[in-house]
Amino acid sequence: MEKGNVLSVDLFQRMLDFVFEFGPRLLGAIVVLIVGLFLVKLITRSFVRLMEKRELDVSLLPFLRALVNIALKALVVISVMSMIGVEMTSFIALLGAAGLAIGLALSGTLQNFAGGIVLLVLRPFQAGHFIEAQGYMGTVKEVGVFHTILSTPDKKVIIIPNGPLSSGALTNFSREPQRRVDWTFGIAYGDDVEDFKKAINTFLNEDDRILKNPESFIGLTALADSSVNFAVRAWVNADDYWSVFFDMNEKVYKRFADYNLNIPFPQVDMHVHNEK
Repeated sequence: MEKGNVLSVDLFQRMLDFVFEFGPRLLGAIVVLIVGLFLVKLITRSFVRLMEKRELDVSLLPFLRALVNIALKALVVISVMSMIGVEMTSFIALLGAAGLAIGLALSGTLQNFAGGIVLLVLRPFQAGHFIEAQGYMGTVKEVGVFHTILSTPDKKVIIIPNGPLSSGALTNFSREPQRRVDWTFGIAYGDDVEDFKKAINTFLNEDDRILKNPESFIGLTALADSSVNFAVRAWVNADDYWSVFFDMNEKVYKRFADYNLNIPFPQVDMHVHNEK
């Protein structure tokens, strides 16, 4: 037999051996790839429906959908490459090292990203709520993945990173439909307490924004140096809080005299003794 014919037969035999050895693996890998991609699509769609039922913030949903989709596809690809005999240990170790390096370099950014996920999922506040956090007070304008934007009453824009915002103390003034308004009013020593209660009850009853239930409260809190101090508490709808607060202060200032009441101010009595 000629040398060329021998080489051809040998090459053909090697090809047959390769097909019989790796063909089933390759076919199985193709099947796993097709089925895996179909399942990824199905799982991603189910995940999106679940998040929509939970009324997840619309700004977070596209990102989470892409994240889940990419993660599942990566698992499918790794499984397929393992089936056809590709050594994945070194590859996975390389990816882990790269991920660690990137994580250390972007630790602050990743912390804010994780905080944004927590805020958007748990929703301790939402756009339009008035909150106090990280030493700032304002109306929430936007809840992003990395930061939250507040607008203060004097129209300053405050951008707060989501990392400390999600892990720190936070006060939401808009979460409940009703709020309690608290005042402290003082009258002079010698003024009649009943006249004070009559005046305050009149002011409260003539304001339709003040709720009848829960009932308002008036109580003596302190016998101070220059005044007798009373706590006054009333319940209002959250949107009426500040208007009721300011209007009551104005009524007290303008109309206390009509009830023979005096608004006290600090004063000092001085006694001079002449020594001869």
